[in-house]
Amino acid sequence: MDLSSSERPSPDPRPDSPEPESAALPPPRTSSTAGWLGALARTARIDAQPERIFPLVLDAIADERGSAPALIGRDETLSHSELAERRNRYARWALARGLAKGDTVALLMRNCPDYLAVWLGLTRVGVCVALLNTNLRGAGLAHCIAVAAPRLVIVAADPAEALEGALPHLAERPEIVWQGGDADGTLAAASAAFSGAPLGPDEAPSVTLRDPALLIYTSGTTGLPKAARVSHHRVMMWTHWFAGLIDPTPEDRMYDCLPLYHSVGGVVAPGSVLLGGGSVVLREKFSASRFWADVAETGATLFQYIGELCRYLTLAAPDPVEARHRLRLCTGNGMRPEVWEAFQARFGIPRILEFYAATEGTLSLYNVEGRIGAVGRVPSFMARRSPALIVRHDPATGLPARDSAGRCIPAASGEAGELLGRLSDKAEYTFEGYTSAAESARKVLRDVVEPGDAWMRTGDLMRRDAQGFFYFVDRLGDTFRWKGENVATTEVADALHRVAGVREANVYGVAVPGAEGRAGMAALAVGPDFDLAQLHAEMESRLPAYARPLFLRLSDELGHTETFKQKKGALAEDGFDPDRTDDPLYIDRDGAYRRIDRALYVQITGGTLRL
Repeated sequence: MDLSSSERPSPDPRPDSPEPESAALPPPRTSSTAGWLGALARTARIDAQPERIFPLVLDAIADERGSAPALIGRDETLSHSELAERRNRYARWALARGLAKGDTVALLMRNCPDYLAVWLGLTRVGVCVALLNTNLRGAGLAHCIAVAAPRLVIVAADPAEALEGALPHLAERPEIVWQGGDADGTLAAASAAFSGAPLGPDEAPSVTLRDPALLIYTSGTTGLPKAARVSHHRVMMWTHWFAGLIDPTPEDRMYDCLPLYHSVGGVVAPGSVLLGGGSVVLREKFSASRFWADVAETGATLFQYIGELCRYLTLAAPDPVEARHRLRLCTGNGMRPEVWEAFQARFGIPRILEFYAATEGTLSLYNVEGRIGAVGRVPSFMARRSPALIVRHDPATGLPARDSAGRCIPAASGEAGELLGRLSDKAEYTFEGYTSAAESARKVLRDVVEPGDAWMRTGDLMRRDAQGFFYFVDRLGDTFRWKGENVATTEVADALHRVAGVREANVYGVAVPGAEGRAGMAALAVGPDFDLAQLHAEMESRLPAYARPLFLRLSDELGHTETFKQKKGALAEDGFDPDRTDDPLYIDRDGAYRRIDRALYVQITGGTLRL
């Protein structure tokens, strides 16, 4: 779940070393065994009721919880019964509009309670909803609309300008329905005429777990976003499995500031808490300066994080309000080990649940035990249910290595390799793919262990320790080769983050004319206590020569995607060319980092400076 999908896991902190002592914290409410058993219990009967889709489950919750708050936004709060009534009105509006089972509608809205009401209502009657990224513009947004081929686009007022900029790039202009306002024809005005009562069996088409519910887009960090198909079965599995792990109650309140157009922020986090009868605080975006005050004021007990958010909070100046929170659990992905320890100790977080998943994937890992730095573990009693395999990677081909019999070679304990998840005809392990058949085919690897088997490529390098914990190493596309050695960008970044004054490090490979492979380069956001000489000394002590950044770029701020993933593409294109940036650039030369000017750049690219 990119979970993009999505959303980068924490780097490997040498997994076989002893686990560091953590500060004294209140005991977690859910033990590791109870978490696994809860997840298994909640998902056990999903397949037995093929027409019981998620909106119907929430109807039953609404009957129980009624006027209790469900979704809490800045401008609007919906109770469980109000959410049910609104999604039922939207469902009837869709039917009256002539939308049929299997049709697609694109949704372009910022985070708010109505966002969930729209897709829950439309999917109730078999419409597939494409969740568009509100940060995209122009051709990028047009691409996402085109691959979904929607009957219409529902758009709120805020992102209207973005949609207008995308329309000239579309071969066919879709029908547009405005979400809010009192004018005739808007979704809000038109749906008000319909009943909010539960739909009868004769009103709606039969919708099953196998039917498509959503299109959720990958982040597009290495190209245009891909639209991943998400069935009603996946929505049910995601929400129920996660509810089993976090054990939500009616008293729980989830703080959710992640984009609702992604699987974690928009489906997993809110859906799991609503299942428990609790409520979700929806915020349009994360604010480090307002976070603890907002968490305290709203009474949040749960927080859905991306690791970078926790890093921002640990870097912020102390604030008395941070001690007034009621958080019992923080869950998410991408928490680096040093951030994990600092975040949990400083803010007194009883439990952190790190996990690994992808929107389009069939494999997920959960660190139920709370092992610092690990993304998860597959316990022995789950081995058949969640088959995961790490295989050796061949950097020359970019594919898993094969033995003489044509089978993939399993990685040894502690050895980095690509993580694969087994596929089967069982709904839980069916790869639903993308809207592009070619993109879908590229994700599937066959004849891995035995003839005819099929596994999904994650594109992530992992290693597994002797206790069975999985640790993220790097994205395959980010790892580069220099001086005949493979360099994992996350391991270099981890070393850089330990240097005083380094607020953030983004590591990538750059091409050097006449040299094989790619040289390491790091873009750094630094504070006033940063010292280049100290950095050089620590890189020499922490990293082998081939892994030390050959080039540095010092920036005030580093670019991120809307889900706080680092942007590497533009930095790699700029490389170490001083004509492409005003940021100061440096090269490791003669035992120190030297400033790169035009003359030195010409020496490097002309081959007169030996690297």
